[in-house]
Formats: sequence, structure tokens, C-alpha cells
Amino acid sequence: MKIKKAPNTIYYFNAKDTYAIGNFSNTLSDFIEKNTTANTKIVILCIGTDRATGDCLGPIVGYKLKKMYLSNVTIYGTLNKPVHAKNIEDTVNYIKSTYNNPFIIAIDACLGKMDHIGYVSIGKGSINPGAGVNKTLPPVGNMYITGIVNFSGFMDMLILQNTRLNTVMSMADFIAFGIRRAINTLNRSVAT
Repeated sequence: MKIKKAPNTIYYFNAKDTYAIGNFSNTLSDFIEKNTTANTKIVILCIGTDRATGDCLGPIVGYKLKKMYLSNVTIYGTLNKPVHAKNIEDTVNYIKSTYNNPFIIAIDACLGKMDHIGYVSIGKGSINPGAGVNKTLPPVGNMYITGIVNFSGFMDMLILQNTRLNTVMSMADFIAFGIRRAINTLNRSVAT
């Protein structure tokens, strides 16, 4: 079991670790179960753009999740219709006006330490999308999932544009399959 727990209840999972997917999905389903009721609408908001390899983690996850046809979940942000800096405020306003007190899971790429590349984190609360590239956007989400796609340093936007697609795709698979497993677990527990 390789769960790294930070002091402020952020959980880290190494997407390259074979056993991490089970830990990731169990942690995710526990988070959702403890913070929602049977009637709560779950919205997954996948943030990013397909114009920079490092920033396309969210839209790729959204693309994969849409093809999984998850019940009781709505997905915003795909490769076809990305949610990015220019439309995120309108999208969040639309979600909040459409659903009564939805539980929003924000998914985004982030930059971090070199030895954390390939790690996925889960945390309670909102994230500030675009903060890594000095964009000021409103915080979003009741909880978040982030993927550390590259290292943070000088000229972060250039680093995002030169991130390996293989890293992003592997993490997107990990997140999408983990979410599917967590949602299916929750749906089974509600049915019984």
C-alpha cells in the first residue's frame, strides 16, 4: 500500500504503481460518500486545454469518462469541449444554476517537484486552476484530483507545452479508470 498522506489531507498516488489504482478508487469513493447524499448530483469538471500537452490531462480524462457512460455523474470538459481559462467561469455558473447544490470534482494538471512527476493527488476543497502559470481564476470544486505532469520551475508555460504525452496519457488512464471504479462502487452500495 503506497498512499502518501500529506498533513492537510491530500492523498498522493503513484500512477506507475500497479496497486495504486485500488487505493486511489477506494479513497475517492470514501471522499464522495462522506461528503454527499444519495440525491446529490456529482459533476466532474475536467479543466485544461488541448493546445498544450501538459495541460490536456483534464480534457483527456473527460473524453475517456464520457465514453464510459457512468451513471449518476455529469462530465464537463473534454477534448471536444474543453473547459479552460476563457470559459471556466461561465461553465461553473452554468453548473451551479442547473443543479441544486452539486458536488463538483475538479480535475486539473499541475506542476510539482521532479520526483513527484506521475503522481495523482486527491484533496478536499477547491483548486485554483491556472495558478501554476500565473493566471487568476476563481477557485472551483468541492474536492479535486490533480496530476503532476511535469516539474515546476522557470517558464512554466514552456514546460507545460513540452510535457511528454505518454506521461499525460498514463495518468489520464489511471484517473479515468479509478473514477469509474469508485463510481461503480458507490452505485452498488446505493442499490443495496
